[in-house]
Amino acid sequence: MRLKAALPKLELYLYAAVLYLSLLWAGTWIWDASADNVNRKVFKKSVKPGWHYFGRKMDVADFEWVMWFTTFRNHILFALAGHVIFAKVCSLISPRHRSLIYGLYGGLAVLVSMGGGFLALVLSHCFILYSVALVKRKWIVFVAGLASLATFKMEPFNTWQEGFVTGYFDLQDILFYGGSCFTIMRCMSFALENCEKKDGNYTFIDLLKYNFYLPFFYFGPIQTFDQFHVQANNPNLTRKQREMWNITTGALLHLGAILVVDVFFHYLYILTIPNDMKLVKQLSDWSLAGLAYSNLVYDWVKAAVMFGVINTVARLDHLDPPQPPKCITMLYVFAETHFDRGINDWLCKYVYDYIGGSHTNIFKELVATICTFVVTTLWLGPCELVYIWSFFNCFGLNLELWVDKIFSIPPFSNIEYAIGEAMSRRIRAVFGALNFWTIILYNILALNSLEFAKLVGKRLIVQGFPLSTLSVLFVTYCGVQLVKERERKQAFLDDPEPAAVPPTPQDMPEEVGKKKAE
Repeated sequence: MRLKAALPKLELYLYAAVLYLSLLWAGTWIWDASADNVNRKVFKKSVKPGWHYFGRKMDVADFEWVMWFTTFRNHILFALAGHVIFAKVCSLISPRHRSLIYGLYGGLAVLVSMGGGFLALVLSHCFILYSVALVKRKWIVFVAGLASLATFKMEPFNTWQEGFVTGYFDLQDILFYGGSCFTIMRCMSFALENCEKKDGNYTFIDLLKYNFYLPFFYFGPIQTFDQFHVQANNPNLTRKQREMWNITTGALLHLGAILVVDVFFHYLYILTIPNDMKLVKQLSDWSLAGLAYSNLVYDWVKAAVMFGVINTVARLDHLDPPQPPKCITMLYVFAETHFDRGINDWLCKYVYDYIGGSHTNIFKELVATICTFVVTTLWLGPCELVYIWSFFNCFGLNLELWVDKIFSIPPFSNIEYAIGEAMSRRIRAVFGALNFWTIILYNILALNSLEFAKLVGKRLIVQGFPLSTLSVLFVTYCGVQLVKERERKQAFLDDPEPAAVPPTPQDMPEEVGKKKAE
């Protein structure tokens, strides 16, 4: 198997040394750019006083992170802690009805936080999509669900619906759009699962219990209805061995990640620098490469921590929520690229896998990826930047399948077999390095700006060729090889090779067997 192909240890040590030294070198460039330009006009908007005792300022350009772990940290912790305590008490009193109690608590929390108008709006969408679910036609569910989602993404419908929320506070927009859009996706999951139900229908109460589970309501992740329904209605609340230890360890890791990000934001202004294009144009090619890479790593850390905090609460409620996204450093194929595993699982189950089937037919794969990114575009909000992002990611996903198909047929498959597994792994890592940077360039479109993505691409591909281009690709190649080595070890753990058994005389060729007998 190519996945289990090994490389010499000395070669792997060389790759590790090159990778870590290069990351350290790029980090020093960003450090210097942050320290030398802290008083620039653009920096004053998003670099605020931080550690007073050390005289360090902090990068606060990401509103989401600041909201979660600084400005509204106490409010979010209060709401989640209240849910944990209330859910634990009620689970001890009535474990069979705990899903109903979760829904009642969540509905009450939504009423208190956003008001009766918003609650009525959410209930009306739930009722409409529940009515559609009773028809048991998937295409009608998709039409109705995507039309409901579009009302929160397009004018004048979204402005009209915003009017249901009275008053104004800083978190209002995030809670409104988060709660509304996640509600539509959950309702669509419920309706699609109801289409699969052979006998009868799920009840409207089942939908409300699913939608108003508070930890998932505003910020996600999305857990499909079939999984939630089984887990939340399971009266057996016994835990597996070391489960609480794993939950506690996970919570401490998330706390550690928050502290590490806080330290980095005081020394590396990776979010503010890309907003100052005059400064960005003065940076070296290595600084730009490190800046683009670090922005994607940060976005993964943010998603992993935010979903991790919510998932910790869900695990305390005996649920098995979607796992955190795969680290961007481990990604060198488009098929595994995502930052929200809940949305990814939803899209794969109801769109991508449903249309694409086994993903071996090129035409079906093309239709499946186009439909998947159409839904994704609507989910993210239609605009020029999202259109560009969707097009390139859709193209990259299909190109991977086409290339894999081409290299799986003669004469390419024969050549790969002839050169051996180790050399095949090296050649595939070269393609993986190219793929890795296409993933970075396509995704910094959404994270930063089109102008920043174009500048990074121009400097690394055109102006920096051949020195910067080849050196950055070589460092990336080293990283891909280390990821492949990790995957190789995991493959042996998941599927260990059987121990060698000495052949018996019956297994030997006839002539050899006779000689042994003599």
